[in-house]
Amino acid sequence: MKKNVGNTDRTIRLILAAAVFPMLFILNGPARFLGLAFLPLMGTALTRRCGAYALIGTSTCEREE
Repeated sequence: MKKNVGNTDRTIRLILAAAVFPMLFILNGPARFLGLAFLPLMGTALTRRCGAYALIGTSTCEREE
């Protein structure tokens, strides 16, 4: 599969995942499960492939010339 997540996009996703993950332990009640949003952020950052980007045909990777 072709990568479609660039370095800057990947870094932002990793930082957001690290910021959202602690919500699982800090918040109470159903709101705590917002912390699970770290899963797709971390997954797309590690694999460098985003399904939403593939659907709309975009990429944040640097162009190879």
